[in-house]
Parts: sequence; structure tokens; C-alpha cells
Amino acid sequence: MQRRAFLALAGSLCAAASLVTLPARADEGVVVIAHAPLRGVDAEAIKRIYGGRMVELDGQPLRPVQLAAGQPLRRRFASAVLLQSDEDFIAYWTVRRYIGKGAPPRELSSSAEVIAHVQHTPGAIGYIDAADLKPGLHVLLRR
Repeated sequence: MQRRAFLALAGSLCAAASLVTLPARADEGVVVIAHAPLRGVDAEAIKRIYGGRMVELDGQPLRPVQLAAGQPLRRRFASAVLLQSDEDFIAYWTVRRYIGKGAPPRELSSSAEVIAHVQHTPGAIGYIDAADLKPGLHVLLRR
């Protein structure tokens, strides 16, 4: 009898646990950073910058960088900020390059490399994991 009660309780606890949604971890956010504060840059402007349709702002050439294809943070950025899959972003740039409309953003291998590049390159824009955010970085967007 005790065994049946124990199994029923265990089953109920497992069912209840499957309904619990854990809050998103802080490091699951994407933060878009820039070399210097940029006026009027919102999510739509960032989409245009990464799509090659906005190449300068107030006379300053913009130099977006991204992580290498297949990295989880790049996929999160494409989904949360660009509102498309990484595969669609690659296909978009394949066509644009083929018809002579520019080249995709430069690829870097890590968030640390993105931070260093953005801090030392005028006009640079990149994205990092929220957990990698540190004082002194100019945040344009958090998602």
C-alpha cells in the first residue's frame, strides 16, 4: 500500500515538474554593442546595417561584425534581432554578393574577439552574449 502511494506521489511530482517553466538565464540574451554611442539606431536600423542597406551614419562608415556560422549566439542574434534564421541570412548574403551588392559582415570567432574589435574600430558594431557585457561598452540594443 505504501509503495502505491509513493509511486502515485512520485508520478504527480514528475507531472507537476514538467509544467514548470524556468526563467531565461541572464546569459541567454543578445546585446548589440558599438564602438561609440550612435543616435537613432534601433532594432530596424540594426537589421538594415546587418543587411548591408545602411552603410554609414552621420558620415561615419559602419562596420558590422558577426560570429562564425553555426555558433549558437549567432543563431540567437539572427532569430531575436534580424527576425530570420541563420540559414536565411547566409542565403540573403549569397545572393547580394553574387549580384554585386556588397559583402556580408566580417566574421570573428568569439565574443571576446567581437568586444576587442568593436572597442578599437571606429564605426564597428557587433553582438555578444549578455553574460559577456562589461562596463564601458556602448549598448545599442538588448534582446
